[in-house]
Order: sequence, then C-alpha cells, then structure tokens
Amino acid sequence: MLEFIPLIMFAVVCLVLLLGYPVAFSLAGTALIFAFGGMLFGVFDTALLGAMPSRIFGTMSNVTLIAVPLFVFMGVMLEKSRLAEELLENMASVFGKRRGGLAFSVVLVGMLLAASTGIVGATVVTMGLMSLPTMLKQRYDPALATDTICATGTLGQIIPPSIALVLLGDILSSAYQQAQLSQGIFNPKTVSVGDLFVGALIPGLLLVALYLLYLFVYTHWRHDAAPPIERGDGEASWRQILSGLLPPIVLIVVVLGSILVGAATPSEAAGVGALGATLLAFGKGQLDFSRLKEVARTSLTITSMVFLILLGAAIFSLVFRAYGGDELIHAIFEDMPGGRISALLVVMLVIFLLGFILDFIEITFVVVPIVAPILLVLGFDPIWLGIMIAVNLQTSFLTPPFGFALFYLRGVAPPEIATTTIYRGVVPFIAIQVLLLVLLTVWPELATWLPSKVYEQ
Repeated sequence: MLEFIPLIMFAVVCLVLLLGYPVAFSLAGTALIFAFGGMLFGVFDTALLGAMPSRIFGTMSNVTLIAVPLFVFMGVMLEKSRLAEELLENMASVFGKRRGGLAFSVVLVGMLLAASTGIVGATVVTMGLMSLPTMLKQRYDPALATDTICATGTLGQIIPPSIALVLLGDILSSAYQQAQLSQGIFNPKTVSVGDLFVGALIPGLLLVALYLLYLFVYTHWRHDAAPPIERGDGEASWRQILSGLLPPIVLIVVVLGSILVGAATPSEAAGVGALGATLLAFGKGQLDFSRLKEVARTSLTITSMVFLILLGAAIFSLVFRAYGGDELIHAIFEDMPGGRISALLVVMLVIFLLGFILDFIEITFVVVPIVAPILLVLGFDPIWLGIMIAVNLQTSFLTPPFGFALFYLRGVAPPEIATTTIYRGVVPFIAIQVLLLVLLTVWPELATWLPSKVYEQ
C-alpha cells in the first residue's frame, strides 16, 4: 500500500482542485498533510523537509525565471495601453474588405498578443472584448467568430516568446540533466529556454498558417459566414495603418531576434521587450501614471500567482519523490507493453486530461518534472518533447466541455450566443491542432531542425 501513496497524493490534489481551492495552497497543503501523516506512522523522514529552504532559494536565484515578470509586464502593457486594440483596428483595415478578413486579422493580432503574454485567459478575454462585438456587428457566424478567438487565444502556448515556453524550458532543462546523470553521463548536454523558443518557431507559424488556410477555405465555401466589412467601416490611410502595425511587430521581432542570434538571453530580451512596450505606449500618448500603476499591479498579481504555484509545486514534488513517486512512475512505464511509444501516449493522454482542471503553470511545475526525466531517458529529444507538451496542452484548453479557453470566452460573450454554438465551432480548430501533433510525431525535425542549425548542435 505504501508504494501507491504518490498516486493517492496526486488523486487527492485533483479532488481538492475540483472542490475549488487555490492551486498553490492545494499542492502545498496536500503534500504537507501526507508528510505529517507519514511522520505519525513512521514512514516519512522529517529531515527531507529540511531541503525546502534550499529549493526556495534556488527558485529565487534562478536567472531564467527573471524573464517571467518582464514578459508579463510587456504583454500587459500592450494590452492595457490599447496598443493591441489599435493593432487590431489597423489590421482590420488591411484585410477587412475581403471575405473572412476580420477573422484573419483576429488570428494575426492574437498571435502577436499571445506571444507577448503566453497567458491563455488574458489573451482570450482581451480578444473577446476587442473583436467579438465587431465580428458580430459585421454579421459573422457566431460559431466562427467565437472559436476563432478561442483558438487564437491558445496560441500563447506555442508562439515564442511566451511565459509558457519560459517555464517549460526551465523545467525541461533540469529534467534533461537529471535524465543524463541517471544514465551515467556526468558531462551532460544542456537545453535552454532559447532552444525551446527556436524549436517552437516552425510549429507555431505552421499552426497559424493552418488556421488561416482553414478560414480562407471555409469563408469562401460559406459566403455568409464571414462577409467583408461594410463600406465606410474600418477606413484608414496607409500611414495610419503602418504606424499602428509596425511598432508592435518590430518589438516582437527585436525581442525574439535577439534571442535567436545569441545577442541576448531570454531574460535580457524580456527586459528589452518590457522597456520597448513602455516606450511604445508613451510615444503613442497611451501611458500616464494611472495606467502605469494599473499595468504594474496586474503584472505583480500574475507574477505572484506564477511563483506561488511554483513554490507549492516544489513542496508537492519534494514529498512525492520522498515517497518514491519517481521510482513508481518509472516502474509503471518500464512494465508497459509497447515500450517508449506507449509511455509517450500515456503521458500525453494524462496531460491532455489534466488540462481540463489544471492551467499550464500547474502542469508544467507538477507533472512535467515527474514524467519528463523518464521520457528523456527513453530517448526522446527534449526540444521536441517540450513542443509536443505545449501543443497538447493547447489542444486540451480548446476541447469541450472543460476547455479553459471556452470558459474564458463564455464569460465575455453575449448571453444570446449559446454555449453549444461555441462548442460546435471549435471542432475544426481542434482537428488542426491534432494534425499538428501528428505532423510533429511523423517529422520531429519540424521542432528540432531549426535549433540544430541556429546553434549548430
């Protein structure tokens, strides 16, 4: 019975989360209850909890994680200063007169906004408030309008630079070193957040291209689903369009490009992005003290949430490993028929299902450190594995009836739009993401080729 305590711990955490308790306190509280219970029965060594301060200090001194608050600040600044809204208006001026053009604009602007924040809820809500009323006013099919926004909002999982990839890259870096040390490799190779950024470029852009291709085909097949913007709406001069489009695009290119060419680490590039977003807002007259205060407060709230969950997950991981959780999971995978392919399928299925009740932060901090070392020992490439997990989570957040993106949009959509309408329209986008997972499985080079060329691995 004792060997199954780690699985019982995991089940209890899921139950507590379903009851509505905060994630960070659920993780830490459950772990401490099991630890103290183990002390009472003499099956848990109290000295193991003494490692907690060093873990917390390691988190505090982790330079990579400095990128988190900076990228959050950059995304929030673009959102709160109306730069994203202005970008959408100008993009609509370019594409809006074509059939489906407004949907194309939503995808492209959402891609940039998602890359800046990486927070699914923030992107879906922002794009829903900005673009959904306009799309409905222009007589767009409600199912197409709502689910274009939902699908675009989840792009923050895969489009670099994003918080999701920063956190996932940091965890995979530790897991990769742990996997190599367990194999007796005492001069281990490393994988960085920058590697994951580069590896995500081709899959991310491919996914956006597939979205746009689907919208093009669907809107030309169903002429009434996405009519052109009516004459007189969305008129703007090319000077206005370029002044709205170029600065945010240049900012994203500079941030990502500085990482790709090795001129800056992700943390340094995040600092450039935060400063650049602030200067853009100031230069366009959209920044005053009250708005700066609002941006700072929102950034602090989101960053505090991320790191509090990280600390809760660290406590959970410590107790989980103390009860032999790593060995148990490893033994389950070794005894599984079908070898490493079966192990990968089971992990992906578990992560997909957990995506219904956990956000990407919790899954990254709790699940990935447990399963990633085992999968890496089995020979999977760490960059490819990270991209697969990101796309898998993105698909989970979009899948009815529990997908987070659907719930977020339901909260800002007009009451006359039925929930079943949202569920119905999202199916093609789910199919596109599953197609991307299949393509990545068949051609892992989609994720690994560019890093090998950029970094000459």
